[in-house]
Amino acid sequence: MNVLDAIRTKRAVRKFKDAPLPEEVVRTILNAGRRSQSSKNEQAWQFIAIRDKAILKALSECGTWAGHLAGAALGVAILTPDPTAKFQTMFDAGQAAAFMQLAAWELGVGSVPASIYEFEKAREILGFPPEWHLRIALSFGYPLEEEKLSAPPKRGGRRPLEEVVHWDRW
Repeated sequence: MNVLDAIRTKRAVRKFKDAPLPEEVVRTILNAGRRSQSSKNEQAWQFIAIRDKAILKALSECGTWAGHLAGAALGVAILTPDPTAKFQTMFDAGQAAAFMQLAAWELGVGSVPASIYEFEKAREILGFPPEWHLRIALSFGYPLEEEKLSAPPKRGGRRPLEEVVHWDRW
């Protein structure tokens, strides 16, 4: 699959088969995040790869729409320095997330991000130091509904290019 096909066909997957991901698949996903671009090559992130079902369940309760983490084969918590200190921090975390999700999609693995709102509860669950912050985690797994992997793009799923692009000036 080329990258443009991955971008065009990528779907949010929130329901996963109860099946583990092979170690090679997990490492490929994590390496995609590690290799993503970052401002000034700071690579200001750390990842916590979570496969323990009890930890995934607990983390799924740290955000209103994070419930899908409980059913994931793999969760990835993307830790950053203070996300309010520099705009680039969360932009870089987003790039790492996107790279991981696209790599997973190519391997037949579904994913979706979860916003984490209960910051200190997440810190207690995962045990990361106070200088690191968690705002987003990703769920990964084989889609429960396999047709998600080959479903054509939904009509009207994205606004037309003409509605979102302005040429030279607003």
